[in-house]
Amino acid sequence: MPIKWKTKILLGKLEATYGTDAVPTGAANAILATEVVWTPMEGSDVSRELETPFMGSQGTIPTELHAKLAFKVELSPSGAAGTAPAWGPLLRASAVAEVISAGVSVAYNPISDSHESMTFNLWIGNTLYLMVGARGNCKITVNAQGVPYLEFEFTGLYSTPAETARVSPTLTGFKKPQVATNANTPGFTIDAADFVMRSFSLDLGNQVENRFLIGSEGILITDKSDVVETVIEAVPLTTFDPFGLAQAQTNVAIDLVHGTGAGKITSLNVPTAQIQRPQGLQEAQGIKEWQLRFVPLPNVGNDQWTLTLT
Repeated sequence: MPIKWKTKILLGKLEATYGTDAVPTGAANAILATEVVWTPMEGSDVSRELETPFMGSQGTIPTELHAKLAFKVELSPSGAAGTAPAWGPLLRASAVAEVISAGVSVAYNPISDSHESMTFNLWIGNTLYLMVGARGNCKITVNAQGVPYLEFEFTGLYSTPAETARVSPTLTGFKKPQVATNANTPGFTIDAADFVMRSFSLDLGNQVENRFLIGSEGILITDKSDVVETVIEAVPLTTFDPFGLAQAQTNVAIDLVHGTGAGKITSLNVPTAQIQRPQGLQEAQGIKEWQLRFVPLPNVGNDQWTLTLT
């Protein structure tokens, strides 16, 4: 019998000890994802480079074995203020801290040390793909008339796939999202001024490295370079001049609020963003639009952006 591609079950759980299987369960750790891409056996193939009396290919030895997993999760809070969303552990494994104020809010911000890791299980049919020691990167996207997403890409240590009985996933922790519209996305400002926005993204810019040495093998996040990109309706330069601001290396604040109703609001604050050279002009429906790019800058450190759920 062929294995149906859509028969996927994805689980993920934070690890107590790096690289040790956290044993995710379907009841507590199932992930409601879309566009799942699994690359199960990345690495290098080392040739023995033998000198032989004849020509021909030589066998190779696989090394630096690791796996990669990419998917998207809908950006929707838990529905209860002060309760962490089901996708919270995924952000935590992307060099992000989670701070819960019970009954009030859940806040996320980047961190430079003590990065957490995850164990992932993916079933396609009855074949289980296991990845431990996973760390990754995230890109937050909000596009007009579309579902806001958290786009993840994880790298982890390789494990041999096996045929294993499937689990039953519980996905009720993932709430139905609100589409990004004028009504559902009530706030978008740059330098405290309102703009008409087509698209927005914050890429955490984590530098994820495979480090395979004698005595230690693991996946590390060694640096990060956050980037904000947005497309907005152009306005007169007397109102807002991105060219002059870029030339002057000016810093501005960016604020985005999406969602309505208690427990359903997502607020993203970038307090100090240096505007870069505008990426170009574009037209949509006969209207001029700007493609803008910003670099979030830390102040005291690990505060270049904050994602708050209320």
